[in-house]
Amino acid sequence: MDLQTEHKEMTFLLADDHSIVRHGIEIVIHECIPEATVYHTSSLYQIEELIESKNVDILIVDAHFPDGNSLHILPQLKSSYPNLRILIFSGLEENLHAIKFIHAGANGYLSKLSEEEEVEQAIRSIVHKGEYISEMSRNLLVQYANNPNSINPLNSLTKRELQIAEMYAEGYGNLEIANQLDIKQNTVSTIKKNIFDKLKIENLVELIELIKTHHKI
Repeated sequence: MDLQTEHKEMTFLLADDHSIVRHGIEIVIHECIPEATVYHTSSLYQIEELIESKNVDILIVDAHFPDGNSLHILPQLKSSYPNLRILIFSGLEENLHAIKFIHAGANGYLSKLSEEEEVEQAIRSIVHKGEYISEMSRNLLVQYANNPNSINPLNSLTKRELQIAEMYAEGYGNLEIANQLDIKQNTVSTIKKNIFDKLKIENLVELIELIKTHHKI
C-alpha cells in the first residue's frame, strides 16, 4: 500500500509562533502526504485543546513560545495521548537540547537549519516508524546511556554546588550568597572554584549559559 493511500487520513498539528515556519512545513507535508489534514497554532497553551478536538496524529512543535516552553507539556501530552507522535522542530542546537526533549516524550528532534530533504525524511519517518531519530540524536542517546554527565554536566555538581551555581546565574555575588546561605564568604569562593573546575569553565558567562541550557534536563 503506498504512502498516500495508507496515510490519507493522517492529521497534523503545527505549533510554532512564526507563521512562515508553519506554512513551510505544511508544504513539505503535502508533498509527502497530499491528503493529510493540517492544523496550525501559534500558542503553546492551545496545543492540547486542538489535539483533543481535531484528533491529531502527529504534532510538530517548536521548543520555545512567547507563552512558555514545550518541554514542560510533553510528559502530560504523552500521558494523555500515548499514540500521539511528537516531532520537535527547533532552532536550538540538537547536540545540546535533543536528549532532554526526547526524554520528556518527543519522538524526534529536527533542527530548523535542516535542508528540505531532511525535513521530508523526518516527516516520512515519523509517519511510517513513529519516530525520527537522526544520527546525531542516536549517538547522543548512546553517549547519555553510558555517561549521563556527558550530556548534562550539571549532574556532576553536588546539591550545594548546584544551588550556588543557580544563585550566580540569578546575579548574586559571593557576599550575597554567603549571607543568604549563612556560610563564610571564602567557603563560597571555594565552592565556586570547584564548580568551575568540574564544569571546565572559566567565567560566570559560561556558567549562566550552562544553567540555561542544561538545568532540569
